Amino acid sequence: MNTTFLKACKGEKVDYTPVWIMRQAGRYLPQYQKLRNKVDFLTLCKTPELAAEVTLQPVDILGVDAAILFSDILIPVEAMGMNLKFYEKKGPILKKPIRTLKDLDRLKIPQIEKDLHFVLDTIKILKKIIKIKVPLIGFSGAPFTLATYMIEGGGTRYFIHTKSIMFSSPKMFHKLMKKITDTIILYLTAQIKTGVNAVQIFDSWAGILAPDDYNIFCVPYIKMIIEAIKPLGVPIIYFINNCGGLLFSIKNISVDVIGIDWRVDIEDVINIIGENQIIQGNLDPCVLFSDIQTLKEKISIILKKAKKAKGHIFNLGHGILPQTPPHMAKALVDIVHELSNNK
Repeated sequence: MNTTFLKACKGEKVDYTPVWIMRQAGRYLPQYQKLRNKVDFLTLCKTPELAAEVTLQPVDILGVDAAILFSDILIPVEAMGMNLKFYEKKGPILKKPIRTLKDLDRLKIPQIEKDLHFVLDTIKILKKIIKIKVPLIGFSGAPFTLATYMIEGGGTRYFIHTKSIMFSSPKMFHKLMKKITDTIILYLTAQIKTGVNAVQIFDSWAGILAPDDYNIFCVPYIKMIIEAIKPLGVPIIYFINNCGGLLFSIKNISVDVIGIDWRVDIEDVINIIGENQIIQGNLDPCVLFSDIQTLKEKISIILKKAKKAKGHIFNLGHGILPQTPPHMAKALVDIVHELSNNK
């Protein structure tokens, strides 16, 4: 197995900077589109053989240094008892959103081996195939990010219902966060015990919060998750989208790797969080719509600035966009490997 990614997660010396891409198994690849035309998204997530195939596509096509399990952050939310549907242009829709204590009380803590067996079965298939290739990353949405979908009933711009409950009914909000956190701990624990080599926690919507609210409503639950799964011995990555206003809070979260979005300068992040932190990121996904020379220049800047950190894993500052030319994704991986080669 190529262990460069895992070494970087631990701050160990590597021959080159490892790279993987958030949402690397997805719609920008023709191979994925061909498979996706045969089944709907949820069926793809819940069919282990197909999910494993999609997980492996970017490993074989792009040459990334890690695979990330093909699934969706809302899969465990469905297992908690919510009705989940995906629509092509609308995205995820959760019927009967959580707006009252009665709504909250109907949620359950799922039995992972029973309710989410297909995720674990996908990992088992992948471990047989991938063990001689690259590490496998498991993942979950962060409690706050999942809570926003559960309260809003889907994606939103303003998070009015979420913040209304958070500010006017904080006890209810904390109760929901604790129930989600308990589910995530079980979910990630099961993934690790089944064989993933690292896990990433996606906090896609934490950046909508003021720092004080982030400290109150997010940080305690992220710390609970980290403390629960840290003894299992795999690297933990915490990705915070739109993290610029939260860096002073994030520096107090003891996690192996901090993933950052493209809106912040990676050198500024290192200066605030500290040079002893391992950083993941943070190329703007839209740079992949430029040209090879521009891509090379942008990658070079990030690689140079990231040298101040204890370790660096190259990634986009958010998920790769569906319209991305596949050859540019491949070029990204090749250029990172070429420019960071220490041999």
